[in-house]
Amino acid sequence: MKKRDNTAVKVRRSRSDLIFDICSDLVLGLLSLVVLYPLYFVLIASISSPEAVNAGRVVLYPIGITLEGYQKLFEDSRIWIGYRNTMFYTLAGTALDVCLTLITAYPLSFKQLPGRKFLVGIFMFTMFFNGGLIPTFLLVKSLNLYDTPFVLVLLGALNIYNMIIAKSFFEGTISRDLMDAAEIDGCGKMQTFWTIVLPLSKALIGVLVVYYGVAHWNQYFNALIYISKDTLRPLQMVLREILIQNSTTMQVFDESMMLELLRRERYAELIKYGVIVVASVPVLCIYPFIQKYFTKGVMLGAIKE
Repeated sequence: MKKRDNTAVKVRRSRSDLIFDICSDLVLGLLSLVVLYPLYFVLIASISSPEAVNAGRVVLYPIGITLEGYQKLFEDSRIWIGYRNTMFYTLAGTALDVCLTLITAYPLSFKQLPGRKFLVGIFMFTMFFNGGLIPTFLLVKSLNLYDTPFVLVLLGALNIYNMIIAKSFFEGTISRDLMDAAEIDGCGKMQTFWTIVLPLSKALIGVLVVYYGVAHWNQYFNALIYISKDTLRPLQMVLREILIQNSTTMQVFDESMMLELLRRERYAELIKYGVIVVASVPVLCIYPFIQKYFTKGVMLGAIKE
């Protein structure tokens, strides 16, 4: 018997392939640098002395390392109240939004649904036209949702763009033969949805969780309009108040006021970059755990059969 040759065959690459790979690596490296360096700069600036940052000496590494800015931030009890509120708004809002999106998109993915085109048209209409800020505010007041934690959870609970993504996923990815087989075996529509469709939709759910979660975490405008109680304000509003309170807008009349002005200015510079880190780190820490599903789901509809 002849011995099998297990040596790998080396494929000689052409010069054009090598040039293309080198150019691709350079472009991707530059794009990565453009994206990552601002995050890195904010991080090192948040632990550097404000004098070094203002002088432009902080470029590649921190200078005059100090954690005083973070200490000042976390000594403020409003930070923890803002974190608590934002966590509630994000978790409750994301769970509600994802559920509403899935249960709306699933029936609309069936072509035999009566009035399907009309319903999709109604949903599409709301993407471009709405009642405006004042009618929405009056509606919130009439429903007794003003100054309640539920206004930030319920307002805008269904994003039509995300619903269309989910509808396209159900139409193009979930096999109709699989659902027909489940119905033949005795599964109803809801049982098929819970036991077959949802387990096959992890990529879609990952995308929706990222989109809705980031939107709720960064929610600012709705809170500014519909929340006035300090105990209900989300983290973004709390951080804004801290920065505004320490802004240097006071007029100077004597030496004591000048010292107070300098103290406020230094304090504002200390916490300016720390505020960005405090607001961004939780989202950045969660993303790696759902990155696998997000990268799959974000390409939904990119390939058509």
